[in-house]
Amino acid sequence: MAIPVSITSIASFSPLGNTPQDVWTSYLKPETKISFKDLGNKNVPVAALNNQLEKLVGELADSDVKYRYLDKSVLYAILASRNAAKAAGWKEGDVFGINIGSSRGATELFENHYSEFINTGKTSVQASPSTTLGNISSWIAHDLKSTGPEISHSITCSTALHALLNGIAWLRGGMSDKFMVGGSEAPLTPFTIAQMQAMKIYSSQKAQYPCRSLDMDKGVNTMVLGEGAAIACLEPGRKPDALAYIEGIGYSTEVLKHSVSISTDADCLQKSMLMALEGIDVSEIDAVVMHAPGTIKGDLSEYNAIKKVFGNHSPLLTSNKWKIGHTFGASGLLSLEMAIMMLNHEKFIGVPFVDKENFIQDKKLSKILVNAVGFGGNAVSILITR
Repeated sequence: MAIPVSITSIASFSPLGNTPQDVWTSYLKPETKISFKDLGNKNVPVAALNNQLEKLVGELADSDVKYRYLDKSVLYAILASRNAAKAAGWKEGDVFGINIGSSRGATELFENHYSEFINTGKTSVQASPSTTLGNISSWIAHDLKSTGPEISHSITCSTALHALLNGIAWLRGGMSDKFMVGGSEAPLTPFTIAQMQAMKIYSSQKAQYPCRSLDMDKGVNTMVLGEGAAIACLEPGRKPDALAYIEGIGYSTEVLKHSVSISTDADCLQKSMLMALEGIDVSEIDAVVMHAPGTIKGDLSEYNAIKKVFGNHSPLLTSNKWKIGHTFGASGLLSLEMAIMMLNHEKFIGVPFVDKENFIQDKKLSKILVNAVGFGGNAVSILITR
């Protein structure tokens, strides 16, 4: 029997806020955090940090001369990790592993340094160390003054949940007693937006809800990018004060037809969900927090996969991307945070333009499944329970 794993804390830094109270209050409101912003020479919908949170990022960057050269993706992760460690009771000098990933890494800094090189033929001294992918976990370890392994990786949009899988593996293997996992992303840059627009998946909807995640009748793609970080602290066993327990994990990879393909019934998600549900009757699952990026094919293929797996049982379905956009590598942990909050508050948070009259439901929730899938067909499913 696999060793159970407890989620002893989870913290985030995103357009929803940076405290559990702020995040939950944001979820209880039907308004989206997406607004239009000028990026480069385009006015596009994005889910950006508010001025108060931007101020905290600036204060962190100014607090240490070394931090001035860090990308926002690293700064977001440091701020979230401080709160996660404090909530878990982890202290300076503690031994714990860290695996914080990112889909794109130091996006803004890389674009700025490359632009400087194109224009001058030279780069600044900090160009290389400040844009390496391993920056996030190593700087968190430096900031928290922890001792233990530091790992960074990129597995596109399922990055954060792959970090969680890795943390579980270290704990169950007896190689660590505590593990910090998560993802961070700061993709709101002209070049990143242009890449999404080139694939014709980015929203141009000037509407109340620019991202129509879970709207199965939409005629256009409506993916919108957001920014932020989410961090969870894991410990082996069933800790009595845990926020939730990880009851099942699943993962799978799609057989690709092209670099961003996904099958009509999302075979990779079917396999990852079935693996996470091994030994558990599907009728026990109360809700699924879907990946649902707001694209026509992405939303529909995942919905079809859920119908295949759950058959006649219909769990409640939701996503948070209509509210905070797609945060790439951080999205899976932000979805997990939403699931944990719904469990502990016994309220289901739906999608206002889909659930309408039942946007918020007082519901006794015991088991919730969380999905993430990224370019390359890398799917992860996590089953959590109270």
